[in-house]
Amino acid sequence: MKPHFSPAHRIPLVDADPALRPYAPVIARRMARTRQTARQLTAGSVSLAEFAAGHEFYGLHRRGREWVFREWAPRASAVFLMGTHTHWQEDPAYALHPTGSGVWQITLPKAALAHGDLYRLRIHWPEGQGDRIPAYARRVVQDPDTLIFNAQVWDPAEPFVWQRPDFKRPSGPPLIYEAHVGMAQDAERIGTYREFTDQVLPRIVSAGYNTLQLMAIPEHPYYASFGYQVSSFFAASSRFGTPEALKGLIDTAHGQGLAVIMDLVHSHAVANETEGLGLFDGTPYQYFHDGARGVHPAWGSRCFDYGKGEVLHFLLSNCRFWLDEYRIDGFRFDGVTSMLYRHHGLEKTFSGYDDYFGPEVDDDALVYLALANDVVHRLRPDALTIAEDVSGMPGLAAPLEAGGLGFDFRMAMGVPDTWIRLAKETPDEQWPMGHLWYELTNRRQEEKTVSYVESHDQALVGDQTLIFRLAGEAMYHHMGGEDDHLAVDRAMALHKMIRLATLATAGGGYLNFMGNEFGHPEWIDFPREGNAWSYRFARRQWHLVDDGALKYRLLARFDREMIVLAKAHGLPGSAAPKPIRQHEQDKVLAFSRAGLLFAFNFHPTRSHTDYSLDAAPGVYRSIFNSDDAAFGGHGRVAAGQRHFVLDEGGRRVIRLYLPTRTALVLLREETP
Repeated sequence: MKPHFSPAHRIPLVDADPALRPYAPVIARRMARTRQTARQLTAGSVSLAEFAAGHEFYGLHRRGREWVFREWAPRASAVFLMGTHTHWQEDPAYALHPTGSGVWQITLPKAALAHGDLYRLRIHWPEGQGDRIPAYARRVVQDPDTLIFNAQVWDPAEPFVWQRPDFKRPSGPPLIYEAHVGMAQDAERIGTYREFTDQVLPRIVSAGYNTLQLMAIPEHPYYASFGYQVSSFFAASSRFGTPEALKGLIDTAHGQGLAVIMDLVHSHAVANETEGLGLFDGTPYQYFHDGARGVHPAWGSRCFDYGKGEVLHFLLSNCRFWLDEYRIDGFRFDGVTSMLYRHHGLEKTFSGYDDYFGPEVDDDALVYLALANDVVHRLRPDALTIAEDVSGMPGLAAPLEAGGLGFDFRMAMGVPDTWIRLAKETPDEQWPMGHLWYELTNRRQEEKTVSYVESHDQALVGDQTLIFRLAGEAMYHHMGGEDDHLAVDRAMALHKMIRLATLATAGGGYLNFMGNEFGHPEWIDFPREGNAWSYRFARRQWHLVDDGALKYRLLARFDREMIVLAKAHGLPGSAAPKPIRQHEQDKVLAFSRAGLLFAFNFHPTRSHTDYSLDAAPGVYRSIFNSDDAAFGGHGRVAAGQRHFVLDEGGRRVIRLYLPTRTALVLLREETP
């Protein structure tokens, strides 16, 4: 493998941040270890991307007139392939034989297995035995009556034919629509891939987003886990439909110009034994750490041992599998903080650089993430990788050759926390403009971020969507188009301003969870024992935005036009915003970016007339206004107004009318 990293003696990441100089030896050591691990994995004979093809070796494959099945189970003493073809009994004719290095294999005639057959493994080890779903199974189904999971032979007579095999991700900044297929319908049940394709994709396209982020795609035994406790890493969840239906969803999205990325949960795995990888060959440490380190203290799940070559093979192959088989355009890596530290970030305040380079950092996990990004980007240079990390680890979204881990973006997780904290704890008249500006723009300038107001995390049961927190129970009774209610008026005004401020200051990308663009009420709660297995809150109430008599459609219209504005002016991928004013008493926040001037008046009761703001010479035209009646506002600012820059004692200013709880966007049209 040709090294893809800079020599250790010069590290651009350190050059960009002098505060990292004391830690340069640690960063250099990590880079060297990554190179060394890549060489060990590939033995210098293949590329890392070629190495990451375990899914083509392990698992069940039809090769011409034969079936070939392989599994890695190093402590197994005997392995049987059993299922409907053996009447669920051990059959010597279906016994696997060892081939070395813990690998077991069987070759069968094509007639031995048929499309749709169910199967699993019976694995024996010195201390006992157990049934297991194969680790590389590509199709896993649950019996609706017994609730038992099994692998399923999937060999359709007419394989899926991609209509857009050469799709490339749009080159602009990612405007991400986060979605969950199962809860994407209005009915109180689980939705399907086909329903999502037919009913939800058109909404996303109409809303203007260019990237679809799918959650909960790999198979997970407990629906209410939101897909975060994965059991079968190579199987698309069958509760939503067939592999062909998921491929059709992705292919259709590509045809509409939408990139499709997915949540990738490599931070842990479900502890289940039959359905998952727990005690797969009778040992707790085959894929995971042994002892206490192998159990996540908060989630009860199993923690991968990223120092094992076989585990790296499994996870890197999983990255490649979704790129190859489903033509996914990238990943949001979930739970990166949990991976990076032995303490998993639990009850930890990250207060200085020592936290990022001390003994609690899991260097094996760092190496894995760097290798994963290398594999993904070598296979698909246009692919998008995003790190979900709350710790602030330097270099996550810096290039590998610069000393980073190679993610394209990191989630700006402090932004939604700021908005929720303000909405929960601080009256409007006390919102701190300087602190708000800091939180919206606080990021490492050499790393790109994805900003958001709320993802699914902010709306899970126990919390509330932002607008529901702002409006409260008034949403149940006062969202009618002709109903003027103070709480709803406040909530809608702030909802629009908050979203525009977040998108306009974002450091590279923007994300919205489905339905939040129109102010979806209430929270997300999947069916579970505690709610009598109800689907009431595990759905999206599209009928609210479709009802012309309700105000939800006005918020949706605002969001759509906001996305149009962002695309037209290269937001959020343009140069960083420049501050103009943060006035605490006036509650005014103003800044410029991409030739636009943004002015926000968060004051709950005071409108400002002839409000002066510093401006570059020229003429400014109002092009966007959150108070527009078309967006549910009061229409207090005339559209298209032109403002001339005035010279006031050597200070160039424009004077604006800033109504209370209103955001204006002005385009600089002319220069002297």
